[in-house]
Amino acid sequence: MKVLLLKDPKDKDSGPDPYIEELGLYNFETTLIPVLSFEFVSLESLFEKLSHPECYGGLVFTSPRALEAIKMCLKKNSKNEAWSKSLKLRWNSKPAYVVGRATASLVEEIGLTPQGEKSGNAEKLAEYICSREKPNSSALLFPCGALKREVLPTVLKEKGIPLESLTVYQTKQHTDLQESLSSYFSQQGIPACIVFFSPSGVKFCLQHIQKLSGDFISRIKFAAIGPTTAEAMEAAGIPVSCTAESPTPQDLAAGIQKALHRQKCCVPE
Repeated sequence: MKVLLLKDPKDKDSGPDPYIEELGLYNFETTLIPVLSFEFVSLESLFEKLSHPECYGGLVFTSPRALEAIKMCLKKNSKNEAWSKSLKLRWNSKPAYVVGRATASLVEEIGLTPQGEKSGNAEKLAEYICSREKPNSSALLFPCGALKREVLPTVLKEKGIPLESLTVYQTKQHTDLQESLSSYFSQQGIPACIVFFSPSGVKFCLQHIQKLSGDFISRIKFAAIGPTTAEAMEAAGIPVSCTAESPTPQDLAAGIQKALHRQKCCVPE
């Protein structure tokens, strides 16, 4: 059975994509098509803020891209040296809140200790932060994307927990997306399952998928990496066959296996 993942590939230097590997254990024939491209912005401003940990109560990350922005900041030798010599240690005395395992591993790569990685989405992370932070304490620094959802900032504001957002990347449609989708459907046919990994992925891909699959779209099981993406799918009129219990390769693969097994069981002989 074929599964199509609409996500960004894992960094080439860090081995095979874990979602493809995990789905392979279930004997799924998996293809990954990159959906988004990112433009990083305000990097000087980001480093300026990172240079003053004394002004903040901690860090909040809800996207791997925000960590990529920090890594880009630190590429210059002088900045990397400042980070390694003192800034990293000073930030490590403060919490670095993260939404999931992928973001947590990147936080660890820059030498910080993540907290809240089992949250899985912005709503639960906001609850976690509120349980640990006191109202009117020092602001938490929140490097984020231009399309960030307002759930986390709103919840923290309601609880009186200061949050300083800084847009460090902008999200765009991948330049090869339409061509990649057309090529996939013409060569591979209709997949058994299509997985969305972000609301932006739904926005950029849905029209192309509807056009390419035509009347066969009802045969496709659609899966979501988490509740935020599932909401975007439902709002766009896509029936969600499964949502991963947590945003990990293991939970996604198990969810897809169950959804496709149910379909198999329901097909009349």
